[in-house]
Amino acid sequence: MSGADTSPQVGVILSVDPDRFTRTVEAARRAGLHVTSEQPLLGSLSGTVAENRIPALAAVDGVLSVDRDRPVSLPPPDTPVP
Repeated sequence: MSGADTSPQVGVILSVDPDRFTRTVEAARRAGLHVTSEQPLLGSLSGTVAENRIPALAAVDGVLSVDRDRPVSLPPPDTPVP
């Protein structure tokens, strides 16, 4: 994992083949993913990874997609809709 120590950590959400979930999670860990949440029935997991490891993570057998985890802000419930 060359350069993993100098690249910033980013949050990611992975969509994986549910039929190969366990094997895919283990391979993603070997590719540098620190898993924070697993949803095997949905075929997704989330975690953090060095930014420069995202291409290696996307290449893991069984990974269907890798998306950056992005915060979403909603206005208070009583805010008028324009």
